[in-house]
Amino acid sequence: MVYVLNQHGQPLMPTENHAKVRILLKSKKARVVKRCPFTIQLLYKSTEYTQNISLGVDAGSRHVGLSATTKDKVLFESDVELRNGIVGLLSARRQNRRARRSRKTRYREPRFDNRRRKDGWLAPSVQNKVDTHLTAIRRVHEILPVSRIIVEVASFDIQKIKNSDISGTEYQQGEQMGFWNVREYVLFRDGHECQCCHGKSKDRILNVHHIESRKTGGDAPNNLITLCETCHTGYHRGTVKLPKSIHRGMRFRDAVFMGIMRWAFYGRLKEIYPDVHLTYGYITKNTRIRHGLPKDHCIDARCISGHPDAVSYGTVYYQKKARCHNRMIHKNGILKGGIRKRNQAPYEVMGFRLFDKVKWKGRECFIFGRRSTGRMDLRLLDGAKVNASVGYKNLHLLEMRKNMLVEERRKAVPPTGKPVGFPARHL
Repeated sequence: MVYVLNQHGQPLMPTENHAKVRILLKSKKARVVKRCPFTIQLLYKSTEYTQNISLGVDAGSRHVGLSATTKDKVLFESDVELRNGIVGLLSARRQNRRARRSRKTRYREPRFDNRRRKDGWLAPSVQNKVDTHLTAIRRVHEILPVSRIIVEVASFDIQKIKNSDISGTEYQQGEQMGFWNVREYVLFRDGHECQCCHGKSKDRILNVHHIESRKTGGDAPNNLITLCETCHTGYHRGTVKLPKSIHRGMRFRDAVFMGIMRWAFYGRLKEIYPDVHLTYGYITKNTRIRHGLPKDHCIDARCISGHPDAVSYGTVYYQKKARCHNRMIHKNGILKGGIRKRNQAPYEVMGFRLFDKVKWKGRECFIFGRRSTGRMDLRLLDGAKVNASVGYKNLHLLEMRKNMLVEERRKAVPPTGKPVGFPARHL
């Protein structure tokens, strides 16, 4: 599938007439705008023929499914992987900032007046995912004349998940009702007894222990357990092991994210595009089952678009949001002599940057690691290893790194029908 732009950069209907595309490029009547997905721009006046295209968006907290379809054909399908490490990075930054202030400005007075949040503020981790949703949709609009957007949003009743019998006013009475803080609730929940030795140590001092680190698991009650002073100290020294029965409870991070972002994302989308509609997960599931389709992000997006029987030509674009910058100057670990090792690598190594798309032995891959000697670590976009040490002279640069990395993947075309190409009327 080749995506086509007119003389003014506006998208037209794509074509599968590759011979015609080669002739246009060879005769200088068109130029290549984008390599993946392959897009050309016509350099002469053409007809503005388009069809109605529906874009289905399967919104999520880790992956986003996109599918642009007409009544009988899939024009574009993509699986977008979102960033999920922002919470950890912010925690590390907070840790470094507090350590630096304790060393440099120990007696500085606290300041809180400069922490006011604007209306509509979202947490950085949520805001980044909302922005990535919008960026992925905008890039589809850049290559296809999308006329309609349908978004699937999900609402999760977290209290119902925890307690299936909850009803009425019980929704207003949380599990911590009647307790001063989380610590008092956890001690009461565990019966004021150490959950490791169950009182065998005879230690009356009780501590509330994080099963996962606070940086990873937070201060939620399902991540806290009661331990006596003896067991708590021994665990952190490595002399005491917790029973296997002690583990963190259910996570609701993804459900909370979907509850926060669904209306913020939908509102932003309505401001940008005129024709935006909502649908819900149970409708998508029913459509997928009735048409006998497998469970997949792109398949769900195809059902959301309203054309579940549209024929796919077998190509899915896997996209991954990459980190733009790394401003951490030094590593946290301190070497002998009080030396702090630098965390930032050079901007370029032998002319290559991190996440550059290269070609090695006829295979397209990405640079995931660089060494000062010029040896590169090559991997696919999902992290699958290609070669851990390849000389830079053996690499051919295809695309410089971008904030959104794209990789083309081929899937088997279902035997329901043979893809039918569009007539190249605008060519």
